[in-house]
Amino acid sequence: MIRLEDTSGSAVAAAITAERHRQGSPTTGMVLTMLILSDEELQSDATSAAVMAAREHPMRIVTLIPRPGRTAPTLDAEIAVGGDDGPGEVAVLRLRGELSDHANSVAVPLLLPDTPIVAFWPSHAPEIPAEDPIGKHAQRRITDSAACEDPLSDLTARSRSYRPGDTDLAWSRLTPWRSIIASAFDRPVKDVRSARIIAETDNPSAALLRVWLMQRLSIEVSISWDNQPGISLVAFDTSDGELSISRTDRINAVLKRPDSPDASIYLPRQDLASLLSEELKRLDPDDVYGTVIKGYDRVQ
Repeated sequence: MIRLEDTSGSAVAAAITAERHRQGSPTTGMVLTMLILSDEELQSDATSAAVMAAREHPMRIVTLIPRPGRTAPTLDAEIAVGGDDGPGEVAVLRLRGELSDHANSVAVPLLLPDTPIVAFWPSHAPEIPAEDPIGKHAQRRITDSAACEDPLSDLTARSRSYRPGDTDLAWSRLTPWRSIIASAFDRPVKDVRSARIIAETDNPSAALLRVWLMQRLSIEVSISWDNQPGISLVAFDTSDGELSISRTDRINAVLKRPDSPDASIYLPRQDLASLLSEELKRLDPDDVYGTVIKGYDRVQ
């Protein structure tokens, strides 16, 4: 770990390059730059998750932590390059005083040339991420409605501010559910009349799943809230009876079909590192998410 106090973005970039040369490993293996904008409480988990994701997607991780106050504007940095945690580069930057309002000027010298840029807000995101000074640099902008105090209100804000390239980890958490539901419909299902979802109160993933099902199947979909974590049940009322997928624990679920034996399904809950890694597999706009989030505000 290299520590720099009262430094600058350019000096941090130079220190990373010097450490790379000392190790004899150039930066050409980096495939992107990830900019994380976080408070002190969440920065450690967000940075650690990005480091884990860097094992699949070698990248430069720049975590920006504004620390506003009456102190002099200073920049303190902690730098790690390569090592046991993976091939990536990590710079955790604390912006103190007036400098906390100028994260963009600090980040610019640290952007890798000719590589994509991903911005990630682990909790509270700007009103319009694509117009944020940091968001303007990024091809993908990742938010997380589930980490907000009012997740459903945050989804409404994301719906109204959406630009191609935006995504939300609330949507990423649905990937296993959407895959299983799609597989369940590989076999003919007669006359799907409606669907219902049971999920944790104000779970944003359940709210997005409702919109996706309404758009894909042109049916009414209801949500019942409970105190169980995540999504517990997705059930479809068909002319042959009920088709359902219900979670039994953190890893497994059961698929029930009319006139068929129950089937056990692998449905693990994903951690933050897995979600980020999934998002980094594609850096072009997610058109399906775009359609769903733009339709969210209209169906509430």
